[in-house]
Amino acid sequence: MKRGHSTSEQFAVPKRRLHVVAAVIYNGDDCIFLSRRPSYVDQGGMWEFPGGKLHANETSLEALKRELQEELGIQVHRARPLIKVNHEYSDKRILLDVWEVRDFSGEPYGAEGQVVRWVPHADVARYHFPSANDAVVKAVMMPHALMVTEDEADDARFSERFKASLTEHSPELVRLRASSLSADAYQARVVVAAELAAKAGAKLVIGHHSCDIEALAALVEQHNLAGVQLTETQLLDCSQRVLPAHRWQGASAHSSEALEHAQSIDCDFAVLGTVLPSTSHPDADAMYWNGLQSRLDNINIPVFAIGGMALSDIDRARAIGAQGVAAISAFLPTQ
Repeated sequence: MKRGHSTSEQFAVPKRRLHVVAAVIYNGDDCIFLSRRPSYVDQGGMWEFPGGKLHANETSLEALKRELQEELGIQVHRARPLIKVNHEYSDKRILLDVWEVRDFSGEPYGAEGQVVRWVPHADVARYHFPSANDAVVKAVMMPHALMVTEDEADDARFSERFKASLTEHSPELVRLRASSLSADAYQARVVVAAELAAKAGAKLVIGHHSCDIEALAALVEQHNLAGVQLTETQLLDCSQRVLPAHRWQGASAHSSEALEHAQSIDCDFAVLGTVLPSTSHPDADAMYWNGLQSRLDNINIPVFAIGGMALSDIDRARAIGAQGVAAISAFLPTQ
């Protein structure tokens, strides 16, 4: 044995690698099907999204269909990728390959004797899951499209067009963008945008390059907003999460390094661009779809693709591992 190396270091056993598929199953009432782990297994008593390990020579989709037939007695007709999560436990490394299932036949039940339950979408985050599922829950709670507002300097015109966009497109999540405003003017606009978004039933995240993060956090609490989206500069200046867990902390990113930092400080989501050439950022270097996919490898938080995105790009973005798309022009009012 070499001097200076312990026996345990020299003969360390490689961790097992497991590829596990799981399903977020929705019914017509927007409820999600959960099962509870038996008390006698690892992390027993916690809730999980149904699924299991791949067999030799199976694709992820084949494994998903087989597992849901065996565990729940349903036949999956169609499924879409949701998120892939790489997670390391003390004794194993897991790739959790999660799919969204809305098209199936049969009524799911605990075919293996497990406790199961339909849970309203809004309540899923209240359940206790194994830690590998944290990112999955975030992805479940977020929509697949993020509306970004126009950078409109005139307050009256902003209010008119924002209200029209909310009425026409009914976005679930909106990021208030107004780079041309001063910090004070932006904070005043937050008040207006918060009221309009609340009336439309949309969640609002805020962020501005000149506003200090503490001021943004205070506005979030004051107006009961969804959270913040940090600029990349603000993100890289943060060494830890700045918002409480019940608020969403997002960040803009333009590189793998920024994405990794967002993940390391427990951001809930990131917005990555520029994917395709866009009118709002004509001079930005586009990464295109292959560049987006390569940057998403080993990233375990939901990521929205931005830059030249249309709502019709959501499925393509999801197929390569993104949460969905963020866009300005796709949400502009047509009138």
